[in-house]
Amino acid sequence: MRDFVPILAEPVTELPPVGKYGFEAKWDGFRCILERAADGTVHLQSRQGTALTVAFSDIAEAAQRDFPEEVLLDGEVVIWHGGRLDFGRLQRRLNRRLATVRREIAQSPAHFVAFDLLRRAGEDLTERTYRRRRDGLEALFEEWHLTPPWTLCPVTYDRQEARRWMQEWAAAGIEGIVAKNVRQPYRPGVRGWIKVRTRHTAEAITGAITGTLDCPASVLLARLDERQNLRFVGRSVPLARQLSREMGAQLLPAASGHPWRGRVFSAGWGSRETLRVTLVAPELVVEVSGDTAVDAGRWRHPVRVQRLRSDMTTSDVALFGSGNGPSAG
Repeated sequence: MRDFVPILAEPVTELPPVGKYGFEAKWDGFRCILERAADGTVHLQSRQGTALTVAFSDIAEAAQRDFPEEVLLDGEVVIWHGGRLDFGRLQRRLNRRLATVRREIAQSPAHFVAFDLLRRAGEDLTERTYRRRRDGLEALFEEWHLTPPWTLCPVTYDRQEARRWMQEWAAAGIEGIVAKNVRQPYRPGVRGWIKVRTRHTAEAITGAITGTLDCPASVLLARLDERQNLRFVGRSVPLARQLSREMGAQLLPAASGHPWRGRVFSAGWGSRETLRVTLVAPELVVEVSGDTAVDAGRWRHPVRVQRLRSDMTTSDVALFGSGNGPSAG
């Protein structure tokens, strides 16, 4: 299972109007492939292939205890805190020693939300349709009497109910809906699913900052275009203190070939005042929220950085000029 590449979802703005789909909740967590091997060992990996077994050892230990045979699941690791999903508490477990992870587990145990069954008892199920895989997943939960930390992802085949979920569940941290064609097999690495976000947020790449590397004050945001050029899309408002510390721990100085080297940025839209910036390695992805005032692919007004997206790479960010504008998620 090492380096298994999961199926991906294409971001769109509306649920598909026609066709037979299963509509599932889009969780605010870490995408995770979980394998319980035939010899009883358990391995968890992220969408990018990063090992998550130590970071979520509570889930790994539960799989060893609760799973009687070999299985490969696709799902999402989430943490509930204060009545809603807490993405920040997931990040606090990454790249930490086991003792630190144990403390986090005691304070905020994780849950695994399963939404696809890819292998069971040595049988590869990826060529089966989504509907058959879903039936198999539901049967597995029933046969194995799975209870928390295991959660079966809710599904509906009714568009109106899916739209209600988008509104009613947003307060709990559910980001939107993932639509899956009921006749479709599982295609690793292919954008075969469709995702629709409820919140007006988007991802962008950190191209430069104001302030210092270890204490950034604001962020200059970018997206790649179709030719992989780094395009400026906007600037953030001042960062919250905790977010500034988190970013400062992950920012890297720019290499000599940074595409913005020598470029001058204005202090504001239409301003002639030059902004003093520090270029950084364009690798860190952040989630931002902004209004709908977009000109030529850029946010006209400063946007707010909501959080780091250490679970995403620059290739996961929507392209500049894709037709959706920077406000598309």
